[in-house]
Amino acid sequence: MLYSLDDFDEQYLEGHMAPAYLEILAQPKLDGGTMLLAFTGWMDGGLVSTGTVERMMENRHLIEVARIDPDSFYIFNFPGSMEIAALFRPRVNVESGLITEFDWPTNTFRCDPAANLVFFLGREPNLLWQEFADCIFEVARLVGVSRIIFMGSFGGTVPHTREPRMYGSASHPHLTPLLESYGMRLSDYRGPASFATLLLHQAASHDIEMLSLVAEIPGYLQGINPLSIEAVARRLAKILNQPIDLAGLREASNEWELKVSEAVEKDPKLAARVRKLEQQYDNELINPEAVGEGRREDEGDDLFDEDEFEDEDDEDEDEDEG
Repeated sequence: MLYSLDDFDEQYLEGHMAPAYLEILAQPKLDGGTMLLAFTGWMDGGLVSTGTVERMMENRHLIEVARIDPDSFYIFNFPGSMEIAALFRPRVNVESGLITEFDWPTNTFRCDPAANLVFFLGREPNLLWQEFADCIFEVARLVGVSRIIFMGSFGGTVPHTREPRMYGSASHPHLTPLLESYGMRLSDYRGPASFATLLLHQAASHDIEMLSLVAEIPGYLQGINPLSIEAVARRLAKILNQPIDLAGLREASNEWELKVSEAVEKDPKLAARVRKLEQQYDNELINPEAVGEGRREDEGDDLFDEDEFEDEDDEDEDEDEG
């Protein structure tokens, strides 16, 4: 059902305005629940944001609580060249004359009442940020969420052979010692903001505590980063005081590191660069003053995509078989 003014009693209408884009499917009541947020896009490098929340959702009995109608929040037809326009248009897959997949954005809230958790998976909006934020805070109010946690990532100088550096931000000053107690550095940043930062900025006005957990991932890599997903999930398990089975992630992390290391060694220039990053990382552990905090990498010439290596391996196998 679509969330409209008719759905509310007089007491509700005195203090609230219904978000026009919000569809409510169920209203479980939590006692000081926690909402875990993930967005594709700006801060989902290595799929750390979406990958962590998807991992947290596994093996649970989930209730779909609400959806945000995507139509007004995204740019689907951007003027310009075909190359630029293609970045904004939905992706489609057609096989034998039939559409088998159409990538329309989804923004879905699911709830595990037994664990006192709400999960949100969606795409960072291009437009109407405030209206999108109002939808998220309204679901939090309806369900009984008192804390929101966002997980994300950024590309920096940490090498793939080391644990990602973890940074944290909070909506309230009293939460920063909590972040530090879990081995997270307090963020110092000036620059373009993510949508999650808007939520962090506004959370206190909604009587909600919010944390942002951000992993610094290797700036020279593209594709999924299970090592960073594992690191964020481990911190999250401690904050939530809930057990998470990380065995599968640990195995995937080991396989990923081995595969990436083998690929890096094939490129002498990149291999030398990674060794330098390892030395900087290790020196910082010994003497934190020796190397500055993790930096975003702007060099794009050495980026490689793990999927490309998988494709190359498949081609090699096909050649061998032929």
